Amino acid sequence: MQTPSFDPGLTQRYDGPLRRVINPDGSFNVSRQGSTWRDSNPYLHMVSTSWPRFFAWVLLSYVATNCIFALVYFLLGPGTLRGGMDGDPASARFLQCFFFSSQTLTTVGFGAISPATPAANTIAALEALFGLLGFAVATGLLFGRVSRPSARIGFSKQALISPYQDGISLQFRVVNRRANTLIEPSATLMLMTVDRSNGDSRREFKLLTLERPSIMVFALSWTIVHPIDANSPLYGKTAADLEALQAEFIVLMKAWDETFAQTVHQRFSYRYSELVWGARFTPAFVIDSAGNLELDVGKISDHVTEKISDHVTENAPALPSAQPG
Repeated sequence: MQTPSFDPGLTQRYDGPLRRVINPDGSFNVSRQGSTWRDSNPYLHMVSTSWPRFFAWVLLSYVATNCIFALVYFLLGPGTLRGGMDGDPASARFLQCFFFSSQTLTTVGFGAISPATPAANTIAALEALFGLLGFAVATGLLFGRVSRPSARIGFSKQALISPYQDGISLQFRVVNRRANTLIEPSATLMLMTVDRSNGDSRREFKLLTLERPSIMVFALSWTIVHPIDANSPLYGKTAADLEALQAEFIVLMKAWDETFAQTVHQRFSYRYSELVWGARFTPAFVIDSAGNLELDVGKISDHVTEKISDHVTENAPALPSAQPG
């Protein structure tokens, strides 16, 4: 019986130029085609989109709605609005209809302008109802955004091939960029390569063993280490080898958010071009004069070069141990 190959859900089939699997923002590099409007979910889009886009959509919806109702008032003709500028140019009338619409939509109702005909009163009543429902939806979306638990884990800009005990290792550093408390964070590291043997291209995925796959608290920075020993897929590999394999290291982080009492996740990846061979992270925290620990989040990527062999052999010399932090 043939042993099934390991596929984490990113497909082993591959044809054409290869881009990274996970984008720098943590999203998967997958585009969807053939979807219909029934497949879309505006709520999910508005909750997960960026803040500038969210407010842009809210502002655009507000202006568009007022323009539509203002056009209706304008087409009803002069005398529709009591206190309006019936004798003014059409542009001034439309602008006044727009501001009356905004007052009605928000239920502010200053009273300087009011509907003067049954048709105008009917439209104003419908607009007030539409405004109440619309702002209720906008408030729900805003609450959904601010109450949604999410991780803000910072990753070092590069992963390092660094000295480790009697050999070398792959290391990268993470830090909780927010002031909230994350409990029992864990990390999963997976290596993706491309096998071009037999004239075909095929993705291969291998889970990498970590020195410490989880810790109890995430108060300081955490250097995640994969020892490159005889059991590692990186054993004996050089920088040129990893480039030929189009290697990408996929990181999956999970932790318990004490504030929201929920589990949060975050993804990241390093490509072969984002490895620094022969380097060591410098400490990102210090102890002040009072004995307190001070963490500098901005130093998460700081490292210094340290000469090591660019590959591991059975006769490799012993190398200094890596420093914590």
